[in-house]
Amino acid sequence: MPDPVRPSPMSPTPVESESDGAPVGIPSAARRGLPPPPPVEVTEELLHALPKTDLHCHLDGSLRIATLLELAEKGGVRLPADNPEGLARAIHMGQVCDNLEDYLTAFDITLSVLQTEEGLYRAAHELALDAASENVRYLEVRYSPVLHEQKGLKLTAIIESVLEGLRVAKRETGIKGGVIICGIRNQDPQTSLRLAELSVAYKNKGVKGFDLAGAEYNFPAKDHKAAFQLILNNNVNCTCHAGEAYGPESIAQALHYNGAHRIGHGTRLREDGDLLNYVNDHRIPLEVCLSSNVQTRAVEGIGAHPLKFYFDYGLRVTVNTDNRLITDTTVTKELWLAHRHLGFSLEDLCTVLVSGFKSAFLPFREKADLLEEVNREIAEVVARFHQVESIAARTA
Repeated sequence: MPDPVRPSPMSPTPVESESDGAPVGIPSAARRGLPPPPPVEVTEELLHALPKTDLHCHLDGSLRIATLLELAEKGGVRLPADNPEGLARAIHMGQVCDNLEDYLTAFDITLSVLQTEEGLYRAAHELALDAASENVRYLEVRYSPVLHEQKGLKLTAIIESVLEGLRVAKRETGIKGGVIICGIRNQDPQTSLRLAELSVAYKNKGVKGFDLAGAEYNFPAKDHKAAFQLILNNNVNCTCHAGEAYGPESIAQALHYNGAHRIGHGTRLREDGDLLNYVNDHRIPLEVCLSSNVQTRAVEGIGAHPLKFYFDYGLRVTVNTDNRLITDTTVTKELWLAHRHLGFSLEDLCTVLVSGFKSAFLPFREKADLLEEVNREIAEVVARFHQVESIAARTA
């Protein structure tokens, strides 16, 4: 299906102040039911210390570059370069690509070393450790097991290797999370159905949900409706990449044909004001990935990203990495970009952090306990940084 010409963004009417009619959005503290945080300078150090989630993170795009080189050498895999600098260029690490399809070519390189149980275990384990090191408290790792069958691994061995890596990291650091299994848009929908069956089998055994990823243009989500129907029939959580390389129609399909509980990216949602209100009214979370959207040219730059508009209008937005290696990012960096380039205040950022935990694919009671703990920790971290700033100001 050809991509329609992008219309000018249709921005719904903002919430208005009763006093003067000026657009004001929805107060962050009021949304969270908490008093606003004390005045503290937003720094990368502060953002690093705050508890975070990463709900949209691809395993095959988030290896350590040193691990990519080591696994290739051990497995006799030929890479485009044999040093970190050359390899970074080959996978366009942090570089703006021509489009989403160009961006996805880097995965051919990373997938070449993720065809063994050892490689999968190590990638998952190190990803969870790296996330925990920046105080990501809950991590959902997504990948498509069928992309790891090149050397004959069984699907069960593939998924068990990744789950074991995450389990070990949890024992070592306390980081919680699990796996989201991805169907691939540009593959046969029967393959997605096969992966949906795998997701159902591993429900409550480490799999948190199901997703549809891959090239979006010309590969409609509705073609994979059977896979999502199986997922929904078995009460499994689901999300769907949509509105990144195609317009709001893609988001509508993800919601109305596939029953997605969250939307991956949703960058072009603003082009359809009615659909935007539907997403807002039904509290459907958006898994936003700022740097990745710039890298794939979904937006022209961070400053042009609709995240702040979505947030001010009241949508439930979360901030995520997408691909830590290929995009050269962390959750801390993404939050910092939101502050520096989109004007997110500390209060705003705290609201976004809490939205991440609210949007996690977790049972209600477990989520409620985690939210109570996280809200308390956010208050403690902000108070600690406020105290340090106050002491520094008095002794200056």
